[in-house]
Amino acid sequence: MEPSPPALSAMDPAEVRRLIRGGQLRGRSTSGMAEGFTQANLVVVEESVADEFERFCRANAGPLPLLYRSQPDEWAAPPLAAHSDIRTDCPGYRRYEHGQLTGLPDSLPAPGPRPLVSFYLGCSFSFERLLLEAGIPVRNVQQGRNVSMFRTSVRCEVAGRFDCHLVVSMRPVPEASLGPACRLTHPLQDVHGAPVHIGDPGLLGIRDLSAPDFGDSVSSDPGDVPVFWACGVTGVEAVQSAHLALAFTHAPGCMFVTDVKGQSVSVGAASAVHALERHVQLDPGSRGIKHLHVPGELLRAALSLSHSRSVLLITGFPTHVTQQPPEETDGPPGALAMAAALRALGKRVALATDARAAGLMRDIVTDALREGVLDEEVPVVTMEGRGQDAARAFLLEDGPEGPTPRYDHLVAIERAGAAADGCYYNARKINIGHLVDPLDELFWLARDTRGVSTTGIGDGGNELGMGRVSEAVRAHVKNGDVIACAVPADFTITTGVSNWGGYAVACALYLLRTCAVHERYLRHAVGAPASLEQRQAWSRALPSVQKEEALLAILARHGVRSGVTGTLGMEVDGLPFRPTHSDMIEALLKILPAAA
Repeated sequence: MEPSPPALSAMDPAEVRRLIRGGQLRGRSTSGMAEGFTQANLVVVEESVADEFERFCRANAGPLPLLYRSQPDEWAAPPLAAHSDIRTDCPGYRRYEHGQLTGLPDSLPAPGPRPLVSFYLGCSFSFERLLLEAGIPVRNVQQGRNVSMFRTSVRCEVAGRFDCHLVVSMRPVPEASLGPACRLTHPLQDVHGAPVHIGDPGLLGIRDLSAPDFGDSVSSDPGDVPVFWACGVTGVEAVQSAHLALAFTHAPGCMFVTDVKGQSVSVGAASAVHALERHVQLDPGSRGIKHLHVPGELLRAALSLSHSRSVLLITGFPTHVTQQPPEETDGPPGALAMAAALRALGKRVALATDARAAGLMRDIVTDALREGVLDEEVPVVTMEGRGQDAARAFLLEDGPEGPTPRYDHLVAIERAGAAADGCYYNARKINIGHLVDPLDELFWLARDTRGVSTTGIGDGGNELGMGRVSEAVRAHVKNGDVIACAVPADFTITTGVSNWGGYAVACALYLLRTCAVHERYLRHAVGAPASLEQRQAWSRALPSVQKEEALLAILARHGVRSGVTGTLGMEVDGLPFRPTHSDMIEALLKILPAAA
């Protein structure tokens, strides 16, 4: 028996998706379903054109606010919904070939020879509940109809082969409610925000409101005024304009219903963090890290760090057993980039490394301060002794109500991690345990200590925190059956070069703190928002090509070598700083708001 509309409006999103997946809501508009939860438009394109379509979305963020871009042939959307499969979780789909509509499938096809990338785009159905709660009637919901959607004469910003006109949705709104409707929707930029036009449809090139191009005709009451919002069906027009060999979209009105409700961060900021994560997944060393990737971990780790008060950054991978010092250039730059960002945000920060390397790290920090890489000193600490007793003495301190943690988040970046046999291996299967202090014990203790989170950042699977992906390391990484780290972290960030992970975390923290929703959440909506001076300090703390190049020169002066080749110079993991690493830093910074 098909659920009644009122039941659908109050239903949990997962239950709505289950009904859709089972075919019970086939072809139904999702307007009014799971009220209060974000809904998403869908565009699916071949991987070869995905970057170009993302540029089109970012150039036209009003109609196409990007909530999530999937990995190739990734059918779930972890940041948006648990246990989802976009191949079956929309009530209807459309297939396009060379710009022509060629089918109305009930589901998306199984993976083929050319990987597909899914784009989830904000939908105005998401704010209908807000209008209703404010006493503003939503006529299409009242009438049990899909919203009216129209092609306009307004041309979108062109990006490559994507060149189309804006599509809008129309809702009749009582004249007295126009102001409240605009004020309510204006902050919701990730579900289209405020209206793009009110009144005369002819100014948008729309001739007849009773004949929509998509959706249903919606009747107006006396005194209603037509109000137009940018619409995600613009993505359908974009797909047709590009004459792509193959593409899929949702059927107009048949949205993907997400689990997103009452977020502490806007989906726009979240989407930018996911873009950072995608960038650092490049694998210039061909190590197979794509098999280790856990989608969404950068955002989850950054959110946890944003809420932290005191952070311990652990680094140091003594891979060069015949050199003095044995350290490599990957790890310390990423750690110091995070330290700078965290200090600018007011966190207490310390660096931990092996006792034998502490003097070297202190000298590097001193030089980084002198040359402007760091604005504030970061203490370097070591753990005395071995085992859980040593770990407890290091991590916990006595408080009035018993032992409390000195740090509420531990981050390991390019830090040697113990394998299943308890040994520490470099990528060549050489046991380097005689050079490594057992800081892994801190991660094990953190698992049993309330209020302490852990993040592991690595690029080869033998780093501290990679235990969550150890099976993938053994299956896909050279020598993985021996070197795979067995120590897990709460959040596991894999990158092409570990330093890139540190840069991405620093940029993600900046994105979160400059997100008005998250900033307000952090201060519990009391007190004043961050000042201009504070925002400028956050911006100054970001990594830059100049700072990272200066830091690499400092490392070279101290005899720290490239991890792959052992080269002493401007190189990390066998890759030259310019252009490889400098280009990555610039690409990450371009994702941030212009103020950065």
